[in-house]
Amino acid sequence: MPLLLRALTLLGLCCFVHATQAAALRLVADTWPPFTDASLPNGGLATDLVTTALSRAGYGSTFVQVPWARALHGLGEGTYDILINAWYNDERTRIGQFSSEYLLNRVLFLKLKNAPVTYARLSDLYPYKVAVIRSYAYSPVFDDDASLDKVQVSNFPIAVRMLAAGRVDLAVEDEFVARYFLEQEPEQTRENIEFLPKPLSENRLRILISLKNPDHALIAAAFDKAIDAMRADGSYAAIFKAHGM
Repeated sequence: MPLLLRALTLLGLCCFVHATQAAALRLVADTWPPFTDASLPNGGLATDLVTTALSRAGYGSTFVQVPWARALHGLGEGTYDILINAWYNDERTRIGQFSSEYLLNRVLFLKLKNAPVTYARLSDLYPYKVAVIRSYAYSPVFDDDASLDKVQVSNFPIAVRMLAAGRVDLAVEDEFVARYFLEQEPEQTRENIEFLPKPLSENRLRILISLKNPDHALIAAAFDKAIDAMRADGSYAAIFKAHGM
């Protein structure tokens, strides 16, 4: 190979490697099983969906797990390119661009199967004790209703055990999160607890792409297109099945 051609080939390879490395997006999330958790297969359900969609859109990615406040701050500073698990609010649009919804979070109440609890409006729940996770935001209406008898606990497994023991009448949690933790409880507990059908709230899960990344609009569009294709070809449902959902 002529020397000049060899040099140009090597230069082209170097540029290709550099471009490939530059295209690797830095993903971040907090610990939120079964959606984002480095100890779970492929980082959890949401991480798996997001990395698969980005890969199909032509983007490599790396994933780190940090507390929520650090993840949000890092996205604003450009330390990270994408926050995997974000619900929309106007304030966050100052630091990032949202994708379309890729997963729906339904927050539901849980009760004992033999308990005559019904729920059409929040006032129906005033006679009951409701286990809530300390510092967790469920919905503005629920959070601000002082007439509800809320019993604060540190995590959902504690809420479930209090419910099973009859120390509270209700627990409340995202449906997928609740099902994930219920699978770790004794069979008798699982068999004795059910969901009320009406959701307290529904939140659309999206990725949030740092405005510091100059390609944020392109990434959002490519991600949305890939998620639509995954829904159409069955790979979206297959990822849910792989995670036991």
